[in-house]
Amino acid sequence: MYELLKYEQSGKFSDREKIALRYADAIMYDPNQADDALWGQLKGEFSEAEIVEIGYWIGFTFGGQRWLKTLSAKQGEFDAFLRKRPVAT
Repeated sequence: MYELLKYEQSGKFSDREKIALRYADAIMYDPNQADDALWGQLKGEFSEAEIVEIGYWIGFTFGGQRWLKTLSAKQGEFDAFLRKRPVAT
């Protein structure tokens, strides 16, 4: 996890992975980071379809985590709740 938090300085990630992680940072924390330089880097490494897919997945995953936090639920609690419910027939 430490390496992920310091991905820019880490040798564990390729340049391509670091660009994707910068994109994730822009989506999750600060849209202003999605400047012309980042878009140029993304377009240099990924197809338009890949950029859309990566962005969608980041938004979907992060949104789900924010929703769980809004519910004050911990990871796995919602799944456990659903499994305990009687099955409608």
